[in-house]
Amino acid sequence: MSPMRKTAGKKVAATRKRNAAQRQAAAKKAASTRKGSAAGKKAAKTRVRQGAARKAAATRARKKEAAPTQPVQVQEPPAAEPQVQATPETPIPE
Repeated sequence: MSPMRKTAGKKVAATRKRNAAQRQAAAKKAASTRKGSAAGKKAAKTRVRQGAARKAAATRARKKEAAPTQPVQVQEPPAAEPQVQATPETPIPE
């Protein structure tokens, strides 16, 4: 291989490397810009909102399944008997 061809190959390789590095830098910059952009934030909000709605719907469905078919009657505790204090006038029942 002639010396001229050798240098030409090295030049092409160097150019390829340089172009690849520039492409990668541009891609990184675009990604970071996209993260902070309004469109990216809106998409993130939408995902969060949809997730919250899905979770709420699942909770509602679970509560509906667990709901009793007949209303439950709550029984009141029996009323306490009035306390009688023993005095010399009142006899103590045995």
